[in-house]
Amino acid sequence: MRLIPLLLSTALAASTAVAAQANESVYTERDLDACKTLSQVEEGASVSLRCAGYKDLPVYFKEGDLRQSIAYGPVSKAYLDEAFETFGPFNHTGAKIEWRLGADGAPLGTIVRWFIADPETTGEANSRTGQVLVVSTVATKANPVSCVVGYVDALENKDANTRARMVADEEAAGFVCGTSGPQWHGKRGKLAGEPSRTLPDMVE
Repeated sequence: MRLIPLLLSTALAASTAVAAQANESVYTERDLDACKTLSQVEEGASVSLRCAGYKDLPVYFKEGDLRQSIAYGPVSKAYLDEAFETFGPFNHTGAKIEWRLGADGAPLGTIVRWFIADPETTGEANSRTGQVLVVSTVATKANPVSCVVGYVDALENKDANTRARMVADEEAAGFVCGTSGPQWHGKRGKLAGEPSRTLPDMVE
């Protein structure tokens, strides 16, 4: 008679432990109008902004030649000045930022949706646009660099959000910016665009 309550108690404790270890997501909205301008060239043709992020972690937003780049956390001056990770075609990013939190509550990585123009139909009335979920690392004071970890084509993969979260959870913490190379995960379609990366001491 006492065995069933004991088994139920053990199962409940195990499920609670698993839930406590599961990573969670929090979301913030980037408001460019509320960001601080760090630098601007040619009347807005190129701009670098510092925006509010999650808690005290900033979001650094850059735009140049109709292409955008984002870094997260306390990045070093070298990365802030020189890093630019984007796509070859014209593009822009969604305002919503998903922060994946580890068991300690600290962000492991971020996920942002990128909208990428199709060079073959740009300017047409029915121009096509690709969508890619971009997973990035979050800089820390001990490791002041933030870079792209991986890509998931949101139009080609029904489970794109789940895939992107797995990449953030499993790869972001151990990813070495400038040494490790971001990879595509799942199916990749023709509208996904070709990534373009410029990091300090590395140009691709």
